[in-house]
Amino acid sequence: MKLLRHGAPGAERPGLLHSDGSIRDLTGIVPDIAGAVLSDVGLSALRGIDAAKLPVVDAGSRLGPCVAGTGKFICIGLNYADHAAESGLAVPPEPVIFMKATSAICGPNDPIIIPRTSEKTDWEVELAVIIGTKAKYVSEADALTHVAGYAITNDVSERAFQTERAGQWTKGKSCDNYGQIGPWLVTRDEVEDPQNLSMWLKVNGQTMQDGSTKTMVYGVAHVISYLSQFMTLHPGDVISTGTPPGVGMGQKPPRYLKAGDVVELGIQGLGSQRQDVIADI
Repeated sequence: MKLLRHGAPGAERPGLLHSDGSIRDLTGIVPDIAGAVLSDVGLSALRGIDAAKLPVVDAGSRLGPCVAGTGKFICIGLNYADHAAESGLAVPPEPVIFMKATSAICGPNDPIIIPRTSEKTDWEVELAVIIGTKAKYVSEADALTHVAGYAITNDVSERAFQTERAGQWTKGKSCDNYGQIGPWLVTRDEVEDPQNLSMWLKVNGQTMQDGSTKTMVYGVAHVISYLSQFMTLHPGDVISTGTPPGVGMGQKPPRYLKAGDVVELGIQGLGSQRQDVIADI
């Protein structure tokens, strides 16, 4: 299944993508794409619904972030060896963990907003893992059973805020509209191998990132197990698993986003996103 949320910011409704390409409304069937709905039991109940009988959503309706109730937005840094190299950093001996504020979360086609003092806003196509059931001290062998599904995320980053200012990376990762998630939550049964997905990103039609989850240093199962040793993962939590090479910071000379740019990105089987870049006012 491909689950989604549609409607105005803050008033999104649950929905799904029908096999005929239309968006169908799940209002009244489930309260949202969140909580117990993300469990195996909840997803199984949704599979039993005849989507053809659900109301059709207007094709022009805005898509919101594909999951609600996200308590933690966890990111893994330097998780592709070739991206670490372009960043001039060594591959870490353990996953690098940082948090992105949940207030950064927005819809897949919502604009990238450049903060007032930003000069180095960058792009990062990433595979997002959406937790479906509570995970605490889980083994790597059992880790994927706690996954509801997968989505695309753009881990937008302000490099000066992230690396040139004192303190942690969080402030360079958490600006408004720095976390596009979606368009769909693709349930894990539709993703045969999360470690074999091609991924790409373009800026103004030019391909900047062209990679694969094959080259992750720490795979999805390892990351879930690792995180669960330090914190309990809850339904709706999002883990953004790192980016392949080709980010703006790694260009020679570096290239960063400016108002008027258009960013497009996608991951095999998970859809695509498109974002206009605008300046904050």
